[in-house]
Amino acid sequence: MRVALYARYSSDNQRDASIEDQFRICRAHAEKNGWQIVASYSDRAISGTTLLRPGIQDLMAQARAGQFDIVLAEGLDRLSRDQEDVAGFYKRMKFADIEIETLSEGRITALHIGLTGTMNAEFIDKLSKNTHRGLYGRIKDGKSGGGLCYGYDVLKLRDAEGERIYGERAINNEQAQIVRRIFQEYADGKSPKAIALTLNAEGLRGPLSGAWGPSTLNGNRERGTGILNNELYIGRLVWNRLRYLKDPVTKKRVSRLNPESKWAIQDVPELRIIEQDLWEAVKARQSKTTWSQKSRGTGTHPLNALQRPTHLLTGLSKCGCCGGGFSMISKNHLGCSTARNKGTCENRLTIRRDVLEKSVLNGLRTQMMDPALFKEFCDEFTREVNRLRMEKGADLATLKSELPKIERELNKAVQAILDGFASSALKTRMEQLEARKAEIEARLAEAPCPPPLLHPNMAELYRQKIGVLHDSLQNEATGTQAKEAIRSLITRIRLIPEKDELGIFLEGDLAAMLIFATNKKNVMHHPDAGVLNKFLVQDSLVAGAGFEPAAFRL
Repeated sequence: MRVALYARYSSDNQRDASIEDQFRICRAHAEKNGWQIVASYSDRAISGTTLLRPGIQDLMAQARAGQFDIVLAEGLDRLSRDQEDVAGFYKRMKFADIEIETLSEGRITALHIGLTGTMNAEFIDKLSKNTHRGLYGRIKDGKSGGGLCYGYDVLKLRDAEGERIYGERAINNEQAQIVRRIFQEYADGKSPKAIALTLNAEGLRGPLSGAWGPSTLNGNRERGTGILNNELYIGRLVWNRLRYLKDPVTKKRVSRLNPESKWAIQDVPELRIIEQDLWEAVKARQSKTTWSQKSRGTGTHPLNALQRPTHLLTGLSKCGCCGGGFSMISKNHLGCSTARNKGTCENRLTIRRDVLEKSVLNGLRTQMMDPALFKEFCDEFTREVNRLRMEKGADLATLKSELPKIERELNKAVQAILDGFASSALKTRMEQLEARKAEIEARLAEAPCPPPLLHPNMAELYRQKIGVLHDSLQNEATGTQAKEAIRSLITRIRLIPEKDELGIFLEGDLAAMLIFATNKKNVMHHPDAGVLNKFLVQDSLVAGAGFEPAAFRL
């Protein structure tokens, strides 16, 4: 009888010598029965829950070719632990007229396939649950549940008895600096692709010493994968977010998102790498630049509008005649797309892109940074905001000063009762005092702390900030962030023919701010006084919060 031997072990923790041990006892069994060993097949460190193993696949191929008569293994679980797979293997061997024999079960029959297959499947399920329970306990202790993410090192520690302590991690300072850099550059407006290219160009290795790629950074927000979504960087350990199943068709492991109720979350502040404000800035940008599962099915791909503008005013320039876009018609000139592509617009005038950008930036610098003009606004604005804030503070102070008076009256009423002067009127007065006291305490508890007063030198501070913004446009490292800041204040730029040139009309929040900067009237007599009153009450210096979109001729 020709016999083929098969051996397998499933874990990296097992010794490679395990294969030779299995072959040794199988050879002894074959020699005892007088069988001729014609082939040996093995799979090292591969799970028995799949037949997608090179050794077992070679064995089945040779079986179809009739190369042997018996398959011999240490046990049926060495061939497979999956009920479906072990039954399928048995059918294939039976079709090829090949017997299966194991040292544990003897000659394999259909009864063995049913009973042993069920027992093996039950073993795998129980092992999975026990492992899961053990990992859950480790997570609750703030330790690792398995695997190592970028930015940390595994600590190889031992207890007093010399036993290995598992799950301890520490911050890898070198990698942590790269993680902080990735978060900061992304928050500043740099794309994941650009960040990855820069890191690779500098020779900085990524997770598992591999090359950086956009997906390494982006990952998946809902699943918490990717550098930018790893909550461990803010000292929050999240485990059991995903569960893994094996596709019965492809035999590949696939992940499924668990409901949040099944997640295990543990605070580990000692492992924090990213500060909270930077984390929130990244999340805010991700909400605008990445496509989540929740946005699917809306009919419009949210990423269509997210292509990064090539230049400062890309996509904002519109024809003042037809409303069509002004696009590049040559290397340096912008022109009406409708006039050139459809011929339905008569605006054939062009403008150099650099001239248009300079006009907008000059308006920003000369108008909004004019010390005399903006100082008048800032002085009045500061006085009005500080007056409102002081009034709020005075109201709270009045309430606080009323409490001691109520306490004194209550004490007098109590003393009167003790002296024998109890009456229905006195009781009613005490109830009124108690009610008023409770009302004041509730209002004080709910009232937010009065915000600090505005700095009287706000105009100069603002001028400095605008100067920094302008300089940032010239800086490659900060130019992207500065461009986005300016673009967010512009709704559109209308280019209207005026004789033989194009007039530039700026629309949006920036235009409203430019108009206001050039208006020398008192802030409370400004034509938008109603809007500005609301603006003042909101205590905000964000243009969009108080300025109505307007047009400004540059």
